[in-house]
Amino acid sequence: MKQLTIIPILIAVLFFALIKTAFANDGKYVEAMKKNIDAVYKAATIDELQAAVNAFQRIADAEKTKWEPNYYAAFGSILMATREKDGAKKDAHLDRAMEFVKKCKEIAPEDSEVITLEGFIYTIRVTVDPATRGPQFAGLAMQTYGKAIALNPENPRALSMLAQMQYGTAQFFGSSTAEACATLDKSLEKFATYKSDNPLAPMWGKKGAEDLKSQCK
Repeated sequence: MKQLTIIPILIAVLFFALIKTAFANDGKYVEAMKKNIDAVYKAATIDELQAAVNAFQRIADAEKTKWEPNYYAAFGSILMATREKDGAKKDAHLDRAMEFVKKCKEIAPEDSEVITLEGFIYTIRVTVDPATRGPQFAGLAMQTYGKAIALNPENPRALSMLAQMQYGTAQFFGSSTAEACATLDKSLEKFATYKSDNPLAPMWGKKGAEDLKSQCK
């Protein structure tokens, strides 16, 4: 009888020990992620971005069920592309970013933030050669941002990136930017109220939206 009583107690002790270990591991994971996320946001050079991307890749290799490491590895790669002047190098960074996004989508296929980042890649593809690539990638970017907004209408980054794409397209064709500015206003409203329970949730995009707002009359 004593053995039968002890077994459930041992199971309970092991269960709580496993839970405690999981929380400890999550704490280390969040700490490592926050350190490198901060490094991406503050990076002044491509080399600094590359170092952060490499760190995220190592974390992703160890945390195969988490989407955030691949997300920020993709984000860092996109930022590297924006700082490159050579088109071939831009594309190389964007190719790598897309590989990271694909890994994100294997874990979180319907996450609005992940889909927004995919749209961001298409947006930067356009900048390599707007006249040639605009017809393909501008529409693809808008479609992708539209999907991200449908998944989460409260996502300010999806709205902001859509507004920037709409604005650039309107300017390219010499048409009205009214629709873009209306979308931008929605994004700024969402930025003002945005909250997330995820301590690693993306926080970028507000400054870009505010900068574009100054061009809306």
